[in-house]
Amino acid sequence: MTENQLKKLKYYVIAITVLFVAGHLWWEYLNGGILSHHLIHHSDYPAISNWWGLLILPFLAWLSIARIEKRTIFQSGDSPVKEKISRGILIGFFGMLILSFVQSFSFSVGYESVAIYLSLGLVVVGLFLPIYRAECIFGYVFGSIVFTGAIIPLIGILVIAGISWFSHVCIKPLVFRVIRAQPQ
Repeated sequence: MTENQLKKLKYYVIAITVLFVAGHLWWEYLNGGILSHHLIHHSDYPAISNWWGLLILPFLAWLSIARIEKRTIFQSGDSPVKEKISRGILIGFFGMLILSFVQSFSFSVGYESVAIYLSLGLVVVGLFLPIYRAECIFGYVFGSIVFTGAIIPLIGILVIAGISWFSHVCIKPLVFRVIRAQPQ
């Protein structure tokens, strides 16, 4: 994929994200009004409107493509480095998208225990896989926009991504250093 193709992809992803969020908000507006969600699903806490999705999701789309672009090394000129986007990037995005969709759907239909177990499982998976990457965060928030808005999933995934980042940057190198230092 050349640098120009990646820039076009960035604009397409942002445009599709804006159109999806705007369409979803328009649908909500026509069917009773834009929804607001309470923190921790408790009515005593402040409500956060789904309008925030118009800011958060395009920003996350831009950030994820920019981070992918930074990770991709381009050779001089327009010679292609990779013919397609890395499989790991797509698996991270779509895996988190599906997981968050299932999690938010199960929470909205009354199966809160399933949503909690999926969150705990995501924390455990985050210890071994780098879910702190921008495409994973974007996929998680994008997958939950229909049922729970953008802010609350963003807060949750940032906490889980922080745990994953700490595990990969601090704990994992320490464990490998201890394993290599042991006599065999």
